[in-house]
Amino acid sequence: MADVLTCIRELRRDSFALEDIYAFESRLKKFHSQNRYVRPKIRQQLQVLRDHGIIEFVGRGEYRILLMPQQE
Repeated sequence: MADVLTCIRELRRDSFALEDIYAFESRLKKFHSQNRYVRPKIRQQLQVLRDHGIIEFVGRGEYRILLMPQQE
């Protein structure tokens, strides 16, 4: 969850599209080289962030940031 949240922070916007996060796919593959299914994992982590009230799914691959936890 933390890696995808870091990518969202780097966008520096109030809303974003799934494709915006897919743009970080190569970096996430480097961090998690054992995971051959990075895109499904990205979608899963976006769901976790949604369930924690950090982002909201607006529809058709669009998301809105509700709460941005501070970086540690």
